[in-house]
Amino acid sequence: MKTGLVLEGGAHRAIYTAGVLDVFNENDIIFDGVVGVSAGAIHGCAFVSKQKGRSIGYTLKYANDRRYMSFYSWLTTGNLVGEQFCYHDLPEKLFPFDHQTFEASPTKFYATCTNLESGQAEYIYCNELRTKLPYIRASASMPFVSKISQIGNCKYLDGGIADSIPLRAFQNMGYERCVVVQTRATGYTKKKNKLAWLAKIMYRKYPKFANAVINRHLMYNQELKDIENSQKEGTALVIRPSREIKIRHTEHNTEVLQTVYNLGCEDALKALPKVKEFLQSAHRI
Repeated sequence: MKTGLVLEGGAHRAIYTAGVLDVFNENDIIFDGVVGVSAGAIHGCAFVSKQKGRSIGYTLKYANDRRYMSFYSWLTTGNLVGEQFCYHDLPEKLFPFDHQTFEASPTKFYATCTNLESGQAEYIYCNELRTKLPYIRASASMPFVSKISQIGNCKYLDGGIADSIPLRAFQNMGYERCVVVQTRATGYTKKKNKLAWLAKIMYRKYPKFANAVINRHLMYNQELKDIENSQKEGTALVIRPSREIKIRHTEHNTEVLQTVYNLGCEDALKALPKVKEFLQSAHRI
């Protein structure tokens, strides 16, 4: 029975996920497959390349650098997350990404993107990132504050619009036992985006995508129910913040970022015995 790791996004809120993944790496927790959404895809790459501390390292160092994630970047480049800095300068020079370890890993990695034409999620298999990095960028390109990512003949934006927590999709791909890392505490339900009305204007050429933006809260809340059902069935194990975390999408306070990361580490350590048993039982079947 194949095991999977499902990683929710959430911009800087997903630094919680980075903490969880660093604990997993420290304890040699491996999966047959990983699927990440938006920031979850970004941190998931570092997990597969076994670069413990990479995500929190550059996040703390560049949290207040306007080239990284800022409204300055949005106003000057059209992208809230600086494309040149985040997808070239960081992985190529400042915090080099370990392509060799990533490519040698037996773990299959998928990035979730939303296709603008269809309004549906696509799960892109990334066996390497030297040429497939644009899919990671597309997955993390938030609507309204990012340029549309064109890759080949397809146009993409944030994977979380069509599938925020792709547990069901990953199960359908054959990963029958999954650990799910969420970035919202128990009891959270998503409300309709106050800017949803703007989607019909900004994305009028892509009505199916606009509808996905408008109805995202319905999709998300249904996925929470699906996850709960999978937990009851014993096919999913969930790690989520043990207390509500207060952090902005573009958080510049390094103390807040460190606190949320630390919570991810703490929660993962507490869940570690259950995670090990969950994965071992899957391999015994």
